[in-house]
Amino acid sequence: MLLWRTGRRFTAKWQGCRRGLASAHHNPAEIRNIALVAHIDSGKTTLTESILLRSSYLSISGSVDTGSTTTDFLPAERERGITIQAASIPVRWKDWLFNLIDTPGHADFGMEVESASRVVDGAVVLLDSVEGVEAQTKGVWTQLDRYNVPTRIMFLNKLDRAGASFGASLASLLTHRLHPHPLALVLPIASFDPQDYKRAEPGIQGLVDLVNWEVWRWDADGHYARHPLPTSAQDLAVGAGILHPLHPILPHLVPARTQLLDRLAMSSDELMDALLDLPAGPQGYVAFNNALLLRHLRQATLRNQVLPVLCGAAMKNIGTDLVMNYVGALLASPLDLEHDPEQDKAPVRLLAWKVAWDKRLGWMTFVRVYSGKVNRKTTLINRTCGQKERISKLLLLYASQTEEVEELPFGTVGVLLGLKHTRTGDTLESSLAHNTSRTALREIATPPAVVAVSVIPNSHADLQPVQDALQALSRTDPSVRVDTQEGQVLAHGLGALHLEIVEGRLRDEWKVGFKFGARRVSYREGLGPGAPSADAPTWKMEVAGTTATVSITLVLRPLHADERGDPAWDGNIVLDAKGQPYDTPNSIAGTPSVLVAQGLASALSASPHTALAMSHVHIQVLKIDLPSGTPTSILTGAAAVILRNHIRDAGMGPLLEPFVALKVSVNEDSLGRAVKDLTEHGAEVIDLGTGPAVGADGTEEEVGGYPQEGNYVPPLWLSPSGYYREAATGSPRLKRAINAVAPLSQMLDYSNRLRALSGGHGVFEMANAGFREVSSARRLEILKEIGRV
Repeated sequence: MLLWRTGRRFTAKWQGCRRGLASAHHNPAEIRNIALVAHIDSGKTTLTESILLRSSYLSISGSVDTGSTTTDFLPAERERGITIQAASIPVRWKDWLFNLIDTPGHADFGMEVESASRVVDGAVVLLDSVEGVEAQTKGVWTQLDRYNVPTRIMFLNKLDRAGASFGASLASLLTHRLHPHPLALVLPIASFDPQDYKRAEPGIQGLVDLVNWEVWRWDADGHYARHPLPTSAQDLAVGAGILHPLHPILPHLVPARTQLLDRLAMSSDELMDALLDLPAGPQGYVAFNNALLLRHLRQATLRNQVLPVLCGAAMKNIGTDLVMNYVGALLASPLDLEHDPEQDKAPVRLLAWKVAWDKRLGWMTFVRVYSGKVNRKTTLINRTCGQKERISKLLLLYASQTEEVEELPFGTVGVLLGLKHTRTGDTLESSLAHNTSRTALREIATPPAVVAVSVIPNSHADLQPVQDALQALSRTDPSVRVDTQEGQVLAHGLGALHLEIVEGRLRDEWKVGFKFGARRVSYREGLGPGAPSADAPTWKMEVAGTTATVSITLVLRPLHADERGDPAWDGNIVLDAKGQPYDTPNSIAGTPSVLVAQGLASALSASPHTALAMSHVHIQVLKIDLPSGTPTSILTGAAAVILRNHIRDAGMGPLLEPFVALKVSVNEDSLGRAVKDLTEHGAEVIDLGTGPAVGADGTEEEVGGYPQEGNYVPPLWLSPSGYYREAATGSPRLKRAINAVAPLSQMLDYSNRLRALSGGHGVFEMANAGFREVSSARRLEILKEIGRV
């Protein structure tokens, strides 16, 4: 329980910080709602801890290795050294308030990134500078794109490690098509001793801030000194007393600053005119007004015309201050985005982006305030389920610590206690809001479950407690899906590790008696080839002693190869008569279209042929006929029955199973064995290279990256350790990468197989690659596995 000892040790300092945050009225223009996202082990939690230290929130930073970090406070997080749930913490830095959300990097906990991405206005995306862009880097980037997170900063971390490369990592942003114009705002100084570059010594001792034209130098204790660079070319050429006259970085400072300004000028006519008026030569670029440069940089960042790139080593607190400076200066505030006009009596509007259970506090609903301000007297209406909610307390959350506050103003992130019906993605509004103005905020998509396990109660008396615990757990984590098939309770999750955490939470938090059965992947069924019968669109029901006939006209077909399923519909597409996206089951409660949507979702959740969820189905709702005087509530049952009849008439369709994109790194002498094992287990080897050939959503990536022309990519030798590693060849211990796509069912025990094949030296990363149709032989195996043959 090291974390709690740490928390008590610094309680006085933390509480002083909190009182300032809780009592101050924050100007929305100074608020930055940001998430830290990345591939696993890229250093998100370490950077969070460094930010807390540098902002004086902590006196001593914790460590992931010792399980003493502030935001990784769950026992499973401390034990495994990974982030499992998103943790929110407000941080004051200069004039800004950062609502900082540290997110998991493992794909099994992608729901946490989904919910965080929905409510932030900006993100710091981290790269491990040894690896560059990795599989889950693209996964979290896609999630940010899904919710139109407008502003982002790249932080190339771990430049103190052997093999790290600033230039290669920046180039990987182009190669993997993350952004066409990554813009280096800093250059790393591996060492202030030029001889260390010749010896290829790993490390980072300083940074050149190209915007503010200064050098930051850190000592061994993590303290820094800032040195302004001269604007005279002559003084700069000899290092100006800051750098050694023979330091190899000196000739590259002016070109880097020049290309930074030229790139920004491509996005601003005003800046272009200002540059054209400069005197000839580099002198004008070096002496250009830094404040004006920063203003144009912010404008280009808000328009997503450039991607600012920073670097450092979070473990040593190198670059953390620059990250915070540029987060405040460049990323969007709530006022920079489309929002309701600020008024003293503006109606309250919130989005519940996360729900958690605490033994002491009960249900905790994490919200983002999109309009007005909320206090304990505010009565809310849940627009998604139609229920009235009452607030018992309002809290600010500091990872595992809480503080009660009187109100949550516009633009802030906080926690409400006392809400009984609200789930992740629900819209909450003041009960005083005018009915005609009420609309639901965009909901949060739930990633599709790919692995299932049977949950077996220890005794009959344990059955109901187990089911209640599973339902409560699915409220806190919507990516956990619970259903019953042939009398057996099944829990579906995003991966094997996800289900391990589910098992632990059921035991530790809900104290229920059960055991898990064998894991199996979650299969899907597609639409069959048959045509619907003539009476399929109608459904009859006795209502108040009379027979009501409901007619819902649906048109069904399989998805085309180039169509992408909607995550809100579990990989299906549902449209209205005009071809526009249909309301989802979690939209505004009570409307006829939502009632129909709930019925469609129910029918799609279990095929009449196999009881598997349906996928890759295109549905268009053309017409709804409901007799006058008939309650609209029967539309849900009618839609479910009518769609189920359509699916039954179409016959059993193709079966689909989840695939994963793999990147396996092994030594050269293990390459052949690793490739042979993959092909024997149904994998398709795409290539033997250094980068993933399949995107995080399972689609093949476009051939070739964005061009380097017009972008400044620093020379590789700026990171001498990484430069000489790239140049090395012929070593029998050289790492080789295998990119492949494989059925998940064959990869559940892959870590054990790879360990045996590679002598413990192999590593792999895995990302969801969607569902694919299976062969006839595999179809028969699946039907036997689920007991349908």
